[in-house]
Amino acid sequence: MSRSRVVIVGAGFAGYQAARALTRHRALREETEIVLINPTDYFLYLPLLPQVSAGVLEPRRVAVSLPSTLPKARLVLGEVDGVDLDRRTVSFTGPEGDRGSMPYDRLVLTVGSVNKLLPIPGVAEHAHGFRGMPEALYLRDHITRQIELAGGTDDPAECAARCAFVVVGAGYTGTEVAAQGKLYTDALVKRHRVLRHRDPPRWLLLDIAERVLPELDPRLSRTADKILRQRGVEVRTGHTVKEATAEGVLLDTGEQLATHSLIWCVGVRPDPLVAAVGLPEERGRLVVGQDLRVPGHPDVYAAGDAAAVPDVTRPGSSTAMTAQHASRQGKTVARNIAASYGYGEARPYKHNDLGFTVDLGGAKGAANPLGVPLPSLAAGAVTRGYHLAAMPGNRIRVAVDWVLDAILPRQAVQLGLVRSYAVPLDTAAPELPRHPYRPQANGERPS
Repeated sequence: MSRSRVVIVGAGFAGYQAARALTRHRALREETEIVLINPTDYFLYLPLLPQVSAGVLEPRRVAVSLPSTLPKARLVLGEVDGVDLDRRTVSFTGPEGDRGSMPYDRLVLTVGSVNKLLPIPGVAEHAHGFRGMPEALYLRDHITRQIELAGGTDDPAECAARCAFVVVGAGYTGTEVAAQGKLYTDALVKRHRVLRHRDPPRWLLLDIAERVLPELDPRLSRTADKILRQRGVEVRTGHTVKEATAEGVLLDTGEQLATHSLIWCVGVRPDPLVAAVGLPEERGRLVVGQDLRVPGHPDVYAAGDAAAVPDVTRPGSSTAMTAQHASRQGKTVARNIAASYGYGEARPYKHNDLGFTVDLGGAKGAANPLGVPLPSLAAGAVTRGYHLAAMPGNRIRVAVDWVLDAILPRQAVQLGLVRSYAVPLDTAAPELPRHPYRPQANGERPS
């Protein structure tokens, strides 16, 4: 008698937690094969990615090995690009361009999200996002290169342009990228005798909203805003980019700013696979019930950024696209799949936010655990403690990197491993660098 198969598509927060919970269920594991299809062999701990781009953490610290931490799951490397609901199969493209397909008895869609695009001229061509490891590695090299090029030129205008960095989007990602980036460029400038006597690197954080971190408690917004401004970041709320060119950006105020660095953090949208499945959507996310099942397809589940999960704590709305929800939804999916095989009882997803943490670089942060706002230094300590507790691996290595960063100067060299063409803003697979000659073999959806 053949074993049943549960196929999980995507190893983000929801997919990883679903796979871990299912493989820990001994009775279920004996009769069911747990298959995880993912483009990479690691789970990316996305909240610490800004520290990678700023040279605080080495890349492998935030990349948690799937074979090592999920030894009882079967890992299939590939980018899923099709789901046949009638035949109950998924099709995928492997990392070397090979095609494959796999049948399933239960399907879990946890494909996550990609960069959100807006119809602003030039942005798709000249901006870079921040959703995957390749983008973080590119940004780290790019920032280092701009400072070094600025130190090597005698042209004041060119120096100013290379030392100007524009971050669009003051949500979680944009705020943390700007906060970490300013510290990084200040550290780089100290190594250059010429730059030490010029104007400091200029960082602008733009958002059309009226405050930074608009989705969080206003008290956290005020804390973050104050720290950013004290650090020298120019925070411009209520404003955005009107046009981007190779020479710089045009702001909606009419100001022209010369820059070679436009970092796009305006938000995320569900992975394009969601639309390709052909099931009902709500704002681009799959419609699911409170048990995370897709209506009309009892063998299909969805969670995380890919799913419009009803928020029972706020009737009429869906849960936010956050790691906090995705992780817990992954565990709920696992419980309900086990129940579908006769182990335990299914439960609806319900979660009340326990507070939020924002890493602002150095020893500072913004946090309100259990709704209690903390001073910046205490918030920084709580934020790092939370991340260590939430990471499923590499904790000691991360902690050691933090200690070394506190007592030693940062190692800042260009490795040149990721080029600009490899990390376009408009990509369906930010976790994979695009190859200039074989784009589809590296995870792009077929047109």
